[in-house]
Amino acid sequence: MLRGKLTTGGFNFHIEQDELAPLPAEEFECGITLTPKVERTSRITVRQCYYSVPARFIGQRVRALLWGNELLVFNKRELVARHPRLTRRGAYRDVFDHYLEILLVKPGAMRGSTALAAARAEGTFTAAHKAFWAAALKTHGDAAGTRALIEVLLMHRRLPTEAIQAGVAAAVKAGSTSPDVGAVEARKAEAAARDPDPEDDKDDPPPWAEENVARVLSLPQRRPLCPRTGVHRRRWTAMTSCWPANREVPHDRQHRPLRRRGPAAPQGRGCGRRGRDRDR
Repeated sequence: MLRGKLTTGGFNFHIEQDELAPLPAEEFECGITLTPKVERTSRITVRQCYYSVPARFIGQRVRALLWGNELLVFNKRELVARHPRLTRRGAYRDVFDHYLEILLVKPGAMRGSTALAAARAEGTFTAAHKAFWAAALKTHGDAAGTRALIEVLLMHRRLPTEAIQAGVAAAVKAGSTSPDVGAVEARKAEAAARDPDPEDDKDDPPPWAEENVARVLSLPQRRPLCPRTGVHRRRWTAMTSCWPANREVPHDRQHRPLRRRGPAAPQGRGCGRRGRDRDR
């Protein structure tokens, strides 16, 4: 019961409940919308705290939605970053994936970057990545080895984390530090996780069992065979069906007189109008 009141809050709500308007059917936003500008450090400032965004938005303005426990960053309608809300003044939060394009151009800045330290603290930079980086540095040198690791880290945007870790571990085990080999092994691991091997079929009947034997169907012959040679004959199909068995089927060259010929040409010195005039 409130001080100076004779009734409780629950009693007052029960009396005034019928006078309240119904809740709206559509959702409404309870957060605060801000439009900060992305600094050259690929961060935005919201309520004196710093949050990282992808490096491709440097110099642009983004839309930030501040909730009680979370910060969402949008580029138009696309969600580009999500951070837990920071409460301490001057605190910052960096995501390692937001700086990969910058580190690909400047690989020397990766070893001491705050984003790498945050990734190690969160557990996103695993022992598999560390082993691949060490092998790549030993094979290609500092700059080229770091770029090879960054190309592997960029694959996290397209493939699951477990598949990439398995692919990187398989590449290092095979003695390769190529990002392409890691990508191939990661895709194999993804396919194996998506389509696991079938269960053991020891109880199934063998393939030579009677129920697994396919039936052989005999198709009817399309054309009759020659009674003597046993070869399909298209030209003499109608004749061989009624030809006596004791007589040979005539060959094409022997049966040329049966072919139709056109009318014989007129005999004379010449044919046509000029020839008739000459005969006269």
